[in-house]
Amino acid sequence: MESMITHLYPNPGWPDEETRKYSQLDSRSKQRMIGKHCILELCECNSVKLDDEAFIRTTIQMASKVAGAQLLNLITHKFVPQGVTGLALLAESHISIHTWPESGYAAVDVFTCGDQTMPDKACQLLVEELQSKRHSLKTLRRDTPVMISNALIN
Repeated sequence: MESMITHLYPNPGWPDEETRKYSQLDSRSKQRMIGKHCILELCECNSVKLDDEAFIRTTIQMASKVAGAQLLNLITHKFVPQGVTGLALLAESHISIHTWPESGYAAVDVFTCGDQTMPDKACQLLVEELQSKRHSLKTLRRDTPVMISNALIN
């Protein structure tokens, strides 16, 4: 039986130059990019918002929507005396956030794959909504594992 993996292709929702760059086969590894993994560090955020579980839930829901992702489930937890952790299960992967209101800091992880998702837009929304004065965004390319890339090429 022939192996078909139709959902592991570059994202047409990304800018054309980025899609072209990531969609080309790497001649050494023969891998294709299947998604983007964004790691966002938010500093000097609004501490009240970082400690508001309902606000974090709403913001994660909005972030999944602007990314073009399908939210399957959302779980949050409010810590005592402060802090919130949230995890969104997406059809395309996940969004997670961990907050430290006492430091004005939040750590965010957004991983999406599929052909319509834009994790960078989710990150930008989180920067704005949490009123981060300083942030760092690292975007990693996630490739098809070598063990299945041959099925995509053949």
